[in-house]
This record gives sequence, C-alpha cells and structure tokens, in this order.
Amino acid sequence: MASFKEWTLARLDKTFGLKEVRSDAVLENWLNGQADISDFERQTLLTLQENLIVNVHDWNETELAYNFIGPVIAFAKFTTEKFNFFAERLIVGTVDEIKMSGKPDGMIASGFREPEIPYFCFQEYKKETDPEGDPAAQTLAAMLTAQKLNDQHYPVYGCYVKGSFWYFMTLRDREYCISEPYVATRGDVFDIFRILKVLKQIILDITDDK
Repeated sequence: MASFKEWTLARLDKTFGLKEVRSDAVLENWLNGQADISDFERQTLLTLQENLIVNVHDWNETELAYNFIGPVIAFAKFTTEKFNFFAERLIVGTVDEIKMSGKPDGMIASGFREPEIPYFCFQEYKKETDPEGDPAAQTLAAMLTAQKLNDQHYPVYGCYVKGSFWYFMTLRDREYCISEPYVATRGDVFDIFRILKVLKQIILDITDDK
C-alpha cells in the first residue's frame, strides 16, 4: 500500500510513466470558462480575502481551511443530488498493480452521503514556503487513483494551495498539467472563485452524461 504522502513528482513520473505537459486544452478550457459572480458574492470574497491578507503568514493549516478555503469552496455550492464535496475521506485504488491510498484534504465525488467516484482532488498546505511533503505530488497521486476509479473515461481535475497560492491541475491518460499560481490575496480571488464555479458545471455535465 503506497500512501499519497510518500510520493514526489519525480517518483510518480518514473513509476507510472507520467509526463508533465506545458499546456493542455482541458485545463485551458477550465481556467478560461465563464461563470457569473454576483455583487453579493464579490463582497463576500473581499471580506474573506481581507481576513486572509491579515493572517495568511500565521495561520496553521486548520485555520487556513476554516477561515478561507472552506468558506470559498462552500460558497461555490458543490452539494447536489449527484455529487458533493467531501473532506479527508479515504480513496483506495490500484494503479499498475500498485495499491494507492490516502485522504485528500478535499474532493468532489459522486454520491451524497459517501464519496463514490472522485472527479476533483484537493490538497492544502499551511505555509507558502517550506511545506511538509510535496503538495503537487500528493494531489497528482490522488488524481491518478481517481482516474482508475473513473475507468479513465473523463479527465480528472485537481488543485493544491500553498498559503495564498492556488494551483489548478488536470490529468488525462498519463499526461498532467499544472497551472501558474493564482494569488488569493490579489484580484485573482475572483478568478479562483470563477474557476470553482466552472468546475461545478463541468462535473454537472459529466454526471448528466452518465
């Protein structure tokens, strides 16, 4: 059993024949997708952002999650009859005869009370510098496992956060792509929220197709 926490990007690439690509149409379409943000949503995001600006260098992981990440994700409203947002739920799967397991900080998966098939994997870290472990690799390991549980039919989406920096990821077949960071203490906070709202529509389209 290989825990998500054990992996680095180099080890994932070598073990599973993965390749990082500089651009990906699925990622670009996701990041550039359109979603309306109301005045109320903008004001709420600015309130959350102000708290982040004051505290981001001092919050621990739990404080960052409770005070900023959690409210932003909850505000995007991922709870539906077909899928939900789950925190620290176990994912187990076998990739190329290697059993993988772990508990991502968050994921969007089919199911309402319990996760079934993951579509989006999320990992967070409390500090902008010197995090414990490799957040990109942990997210990618979870995405690779989710891909197997998904029968590799759809792209898998992911995100990891280091302090105020949000990185979005996609995985298709054995190729993955990581975005440039979006900085939540800047105007990027509206892009981050828009991208999350676009993700909801993407997952709605996937679940409607099944």
